[in-house]
Amino acid sequence: MSDSATGPRQRVELADHQLTLLGTAHVSQASADEVRDMTRSGDFDAVAIELCASRHQSLTQPDAMAKLDLFQVLKQGKAGMVAASLALGAFQQRVAEQSGVEPGAEMRAAVTEARRAGLPLYLIDREIGITLKRIYQNVPWYKRFGLISGLLGSVLSRQKVSSEEIEKLKEGDVLESTFAEFAEQSQALYEPLISERDEYMALKLVEQLPHGEARRVLVVIGAGHLKGMSEHLQALDAQPPSPSEVVESRSRLERTAPRSRWWKVIPWVIVALILTGFAIGFSRDTAFGWSLVTEWVLINGSLSALGALIALGHPLTIAAAFVGAPLTSLNPTIGVGFVTAGVELYFRRPTVGDFSRLRKDVSHWRGWWRNRVARTLLVFLLSSLGSAIATWVAGLRIAGQLFG
Repeated sequence: MSDSATGPRQRVELADHQLTLLGTAHVSQASADEVRDMTRSGDFDAVAIELCASRHQSLTQPDAMAKLDLFQVLKQGKAGMVAASLALGAFQQRVAEQSGVEPGAEMRAAVTEARRAGLPLYLIDREIGITLKRIYQNVPWYKRFGLISGLLGSVLSRQKVSSEEIEKLKEGDVLESTFAEFAEQSQALYEPLISERDEYMALKLVEQLPHGEARRVLVVIGAGHLKGMSEHLQALDAQPPSPSEVVESRSRLERTAPRSRWWKVIPWVIVALILTGFAIGFSRDTAFGWSLVTEWVLINGSLSALGALIALGHPLTIAAAFVGAPLTSLNPTIGVGFVTAGVELYFRRPTVGDFSRLRKDVSHWRGWWRNRVARTLLVFLLSSLGSAIATWVAGLRIAGQLFG
């Protein structure tokens, strides 16, 4: 059913549960007020929301970043994922500043009112990190640069968020709005970003309902998910799957493809080729061999140091990039980013204030260089990128001199 005076709604009967799906606008005080009124009405005995555990934590514990172990983030290779999450948060903050309404205000209202009324709260969305990984893996490799540059552009842009983007947020969410331009043109992106999440949220809701006494559930989701999710729920009601089938279907949507064995082998192949090139150079002439080594050091060290410089790293961090990149490029077990970030952390250890201000600082592009946490992430990413580019540039130059 629909109501022109309120957000679109759809009622779905699922076994002995009555679900009221409320399609909300993510940038709308009216939607937040409607969620608040419906939660307080007494008509529901549980609330489900379009949030995952990490996004729920960000919403309810804004100071959680202060507990971030940055060293572990770098060690586990999650620097890029954390940076992407911060970039999404930065876009969200810009929308809030320009529209006067915090995106996700309706989710905050649902959380607050459910807690106040003592109602069970179900988190039904897929983890944002998994969604980002599946988006990345689902897009052909030659289109990934455009995807990443679009995300970075939303952070570094000085322009105001357009009214069209804000309108899109009223039907979707931060993820959908950020990648909307690509999603409209790419089925590969649409699937993990929107379609899969419709199915995932339906399965997650079905999985959680039998564990509680809730019979009348208010489901708060973005209006863009209303049609897809209701269709999945109706299909699940028509042909009820077993609990194990529900778990298996949900788990399938959480899987990310393991890295191909080739991606583990390629770095070692490159190292072998570079070292073979050095050996051939020295076999021809000692001076020629040293010229190849010198070129390798200068190109690799300079581009990595340039990345650290762009990140405004400490002078000794820049020096570490120059010295470390030529060596770490020949040792795939450790990247230069880990070295440079470690040096940066040693000389510019982030304070508690840096962590607590992190989300606010990165909402403006200057904050990425001013905040020590964000700057360390930039040092890690940009010095690594510089070294990666240099490895190919220097390798091709060496090959050209040997066989040209």
